[in-house]
Amino acid sequence: MVRTEVPMNWFPWLHDELEHAGIEVVRPRFPTPQGQSLEAWLDAYDHEVALLASAPTILIGHSLGATMALRLVERTAEPFSGMFLAAGFIGALGLPDYDNINASFFAKSFDWKGIGDRKGSVCCCWAGDDDPYVPLLRSQELADYLGAPLEVVPDGGHLNGETGFTTFPQMRDAILAARANVVG
Repeated sequence: MVRTEVPMNWFPWLHDELEHAGIEVVRPRFPTPQGQSLEAWLDAYDHEVALLASAPTILIGHSLGATMALRLVERTAEPFSGMFLAAGFIGALGLPDYDNINASFFAKSFDWKGIGDRKGSVCCCWAGDDDPYVPLLRSQELADYLGAPLEVVPDGGHLNGETGFTTFPQMRDAILAARANVVG
């Protein structure tokens, strides 16, 4: 039997890049696919951020993590500083293996007005033009709801290690630019 490993996603790289720039980064480990639910992800997030000092906060989400970011914005009273979302979508994708375990994230409709009020002053979205899981129109739909630009990445696939995305300089640069505006 030949074992092939999927290359690591860009998450650890971005974590290191942002910490190197002096930004405190929290990257919760969400249960997936076993035990995956909105409630379990919210619990994991709450556990990780419970001891953090209050500070301007940005959310970063990839794929279902983009939906998680929306749910976090919905439940907060104070606005975030911004959101940076890659390969994001809302609702079932017509992929039974994923739609079943993702169902709790879409069980109730989104509060788009509340999200718009609290998502922060900077919101950017990225999508691969050939994503095998999230059609480009679904990422565009999310960007439209947020009133955010969508940067389409040629041959980006799902913007993950599977398609060679082990770094994501565009996102890093957008976050650093946003931080300069929030802090400066």
